[in-house]
Amino acid sequence: MFVNRRGGAWVGERHVDQPLIELEVYGPTKQAAHVLANDARQAVLAMANNKYGTNLVTEVEEQDGPRWLPDYLYSAANRYVTVMKVYVDVY
Repeated sequence: MFVNRRGGAWVGERHVDQPLIELEVYGPTKQAAHVLANDARQAVLAMANNKYGTNLVTEVEEQDGPRWLPDYLYSAANRYVTVMKVYVDVY
């Protein structure tokens, strides 16, 4: 699994970060990749209303996925992609 920031806004005067997080999940089969993608999705959704160090995740929104996305470089790869928007109060 790969986790990437794909943009998002920083609102400095409010100390709020709103990153778009992309979860790129691979598995040995299409079904296994789908199960893992949903597990990763649930883990990120569960971050809402939790504090991590001095930062508070106030909300998590699913923007896209999980959806099947063929890997054109590796045709045998089983890949799903999910994009989440995470709202973080940064202190």
